[in-house]
Amino acid sequence: MDYRRVAPGRGARAGRPRWRLHALAGSRGGTDASPLSLEVTVLETAEEVAAAAAGEIAAAIGSGAARTLVLAGGSTPRRCYELLADLEVAWGRVTVLFGDERCVPPDHPDSNYRLAREALLDRVSPATVHRMPAELGPDEGAELYSPVVAALAPLDLVLLGVGEDGHTASLFPGHPAVNESGWAIGIHDSPKPPPERVTLTLPVLRAARRVLILATGAGKADAVAKGKRGEVPSGMIAGARWLIDREAAGAH
Repeated sequence: MDYRRVAPGRGARAGRPRWRLHALAGSRGGTDASPLSLEVTVLETAEEVAAAAAGEIAAAIGSGAARTLVLAGGSTPRRCYELLADLEVAWGRVTVLFGDERCVPPDHPDSNYRLAREALLDRVSPATVHRMPAELGPDEGAELYSPVVAALAPLDLVLLGVGEDGHTASLFPGHPAVNESGWAIGIHDSPKPPPERVTLTLPVLRAARRVLILATGAGKADAVAKGKRGEVPSGMIAGARWLIDREAAGAH
């Protein structure tokens, strides 16, 4: 798709109302450090986490509850995609979006789109895939992606990962982007390289009908603990369902 020609309403479901930004801005949760209502399921291994996530996504699509699916980057989501590609899923009814993207070409090794394409999208046939045109730069990429998100919001199922610092999508602890509204925003100074990115906003993630957050490995234990306390962006989405392995659960 040539995002320089994308129409604001393209990809919207027939008869679906458009959501106003102020409605999203008033969605679940705040940006303070108060604990929110989170559902945390601890499984033994990272493989079990990936398999459980794949099964939940497939079931949601099969039931018709997930017509829009937002994908994430990262090693655990990648394994989820590989397993999901082997399941019987009615992909023809699904529109795929992305939670964030680095400002690199879509075939770059650091591209979340490339990861998802290689692990999943090349093996299935979604109705529509809306990748983030982040290679155009943070501001233009966000400007072009925002009407796509606006036409489809509220999103049905959002898959997110968690960084060791507790970030999710490209929303980092203490970064001003955490307090931004709108649909998608550009990041110029990410604390984790590369510095330039495009990300969905926290209000958009909060307004999603279902959010599934994956965290695996001992390196994520501190982030999970902070997330439970609402101290980092990954823990600021009320009602999110966390799937974590025993190592990520740590001693908390």
